[in-house]
Amino acid sequence: MSIAVETFGFFLGALGLLMLGVTLPNSYWRVSTVNGNVITTNTIFENLWYSCATDSMGVSNCWEFPSMLALSGYVQGCRALMITAILLGFLALFLGIIGLRCTSIGSMELSRKAKLAATAGALNILAGLCGMVAISWYAVNITQDFFNPLYAGTKYELGPALYLGWSASLLSILGGICLCSSCCCASKEDPAARAGFPYKASAVVMAPAPSDEGDSSFGKYGKNAYV
Repeated sequence: MSIAVETFGFFLGALGLLMLGVTLPNSYWRVSTVNGNVITTNTIFENLWYSCATDSMGVSNCWEFPSMLALSGYVQGCRALMITAILLGFLALFLGIIGLRCTSIGSMELSRKAKLAATAGALNILAGLCGMVAISWYAVNITQDFFNPLYAGTKYELGPALYLGWSASLLSILGGICLCSSCCCASKEDPAARAGFPYKASAVVMAPAPSDEGDSSFGKYGKNAYV
């Protein structure tokens, strides 16, 4: 059962990494619709890298953010967290392939493979947390501007990319928990770990045999003396 949990956790982490990779370049992090007549109605959508606008005729125009230093602090922070999450996910994927008990690479002991699997699980949890913080941070700023009556700029709503990112982060965290939980079971089943304990033979105390020299009666008299 522990092997199945470990394998299931690995595939959850890999799926979470794939979804995080799809979330990062997705264009619909936040969406706003400007209503007007047939000519002026358009949709504005943005992500961490560029902003796009689509008019009622279906014509889209996109432009990248001109300067990274001119961006808001939360956008720069979300960029860094998402890239960190993907890098941690790739490292966890590599260690997970080596640490899975269903894979055979060289003559690696089961205890060492369990440690690698646990490390991959911890990295998956960190990747999921980084993605969760980035998505939630971005969503909080959207909702603050949307419900602020004094905000004069364009008010956006949550885009579908945020929901995809939340799901990806949750899958990465669950996969990491499954990998870490299977590490304890693997260490108990490791025959090499059992062989590491020294063998102690049970000490048996033998009672001393009765000595004929201790009986002074047999030393002084012969056997015929008692007949």
